[in-house]
Amino acid sequence: MQSITLPITLVTAGGASIIALWLGLRAGRVRSGAKISIGDGGNAALIARMRAQANYVEYAPFIVMLIALLEYTTGTSTWLWVVAILFLIARVAHPFGMDGTKGAREFGTFVTFLLLLGLGGYAIALPLIAHYSAHGAVIEAAPPAG
Repeated sequence: MQSITLPITLVTAGGASIIALWLGLRAGRVRSGAKISIGDGGNAALIARMRAQANYVEYAPFIVMLIALLEYTTGTSTWLWVVAILFLIARVAHPFGMDGTKGAREFGTFVTFLLLLGLGGYAIALPLIAHYSAHGAVIEAAPPAG
């Protein structure tokens, strides 16, 4: 079997697509049960499910893109696998929190924001580190552990 290019990205994107489907089905189940064709009909459960799905769509693409670009740039690594797994767990926890599971929404939000900040900051820093390294500066880009 040939080796897979960007395995972390592939697994993350696959998991993210399954979560997106799950979120759509959850909202659809409430919508169907409440016989609400368009909008939210003022139904609190549907509003929470729709917001969980919208929140996912607002943030998940950025993290998947960052994982892909960082894996392409720095290679497959253990720390990026951990990031991807944390991302998927956080994005499953968040909608459970929107349904009332104590602490799940906060966990999902905190981890998502932390990953956005960390991955985004690292993505910005990598070219700068590489530039200074290439020009004889003391700063060197260290390969990720793993």
